[in-house]
Amino acid sequence: MRILVLGGTGFVGRHIVSSCLARGHAVTLFHRGRSNPTVFPEAEHVQGDRNKSFEPLQDRKFDVVVDTGGYEVPQVRSAAQALKHPELHYVFVSTISVYADYSQAVETGPLQSWEDAETGKLSLERYGALKAACERALDEEMDGRVFHIRAGLIIGPHDYDERFRYWLDRIARAGEVLAPGDPSALTQAIDARDLADWTVKMAEEKRTGPCNATGKIMTMRERLETIRAELGSDARFHWASDELLAAHKVGPYSEMPFWLPASLGARPVDIQRALDAGLTFRPFAETVRDTWAWLRDGWNAEVSVRENRMIRIPGGMTKERETKILEALRLQQ
Repeated sequence: MRILVLGGTGFVGRHIVSSCLARGHAVTLFHRGRSNPTVFPEAEHVQGDRNKSFEPLQDRKFDVVVDTGGYEVPQVRSAAQALKHPELHYVFVSTISVYADYSQAVETGPLQSWEDAETGKLSLERYGALKAACERALDEEMDGRVFHIRAGLIIGPHDYDERFRYWLDRIARAGEVLAPGDPSALTQAIDARDLADWTVKMAEEKRTGPCNATGKIMTMRERLETIRAELGSDARFHWASDELLAAHKVGPYSEMPFWLPASLGARPVDIQRALDAGLTFRPFAETVRDTWAWLRDGWNAEVSVRENRMIRIPGGMTKERETKILEALRLQQ
């Protein structure tokens, strides 16, 4: 197939391009040339800015467009209008944050809405509502030829996010480590390579509609102890309750990655539809090993990717904050 990837030089897009090429597809990358512009010399690179014009792709026809970087409605609506033709299939990487109620986070569940979404600008607070609006806009433009991948936390090599990196770095440094909430709390995350391979398979099959796609369930204890084992660390975990973390105004899922207090009604997201469609997972230990190996050199080598992100999510806790909360935990015991 002729596949156009909007972006394709950063994190998720990079793994999708790798998967496309490995499966023998002809790949074109449309990007600004600011983040890793020399990767994938075997693919076609077209330089341009989706926020300004798709003129560099004028009169080009593709079988599939994969959009990993659409966050605002004008971005996706203009892409669909400029690129669509009767046979075009659009794959949009969305998010489970589109749901209005996580207790109903199934594909038919209610989505967030925002009255200014058509022209609204991206922010952390509006991220989910804007992604939901992007889905609606694409459905309007593409008339049932869109596949919405509602991804959860994505991790793995080339991850420019600070959250997974925080746990790897912190546990590698060992010592007394603050661990968040209930050790048996359930968490989900997906390796970008697993998501990418499945995304390309779905594009080949011309799947449509929404589909949740995040990782298999692990407890917080399993996740942290796997990291410790794979890094050969002697870190000692001290589990602080939701109440103690809340008292210290610890940021859920950011300052303490993977942690969501029970008071928010957090629960695993149903991914049965994706599993039925062939989504599979490598062992989390493999993700830990490969990401840790990449971080040694790759993190500093890919500064340009992080600098050109549209959205930045804070990740991790300072040493001073951790020490203060660990002391408060000791006083409770």
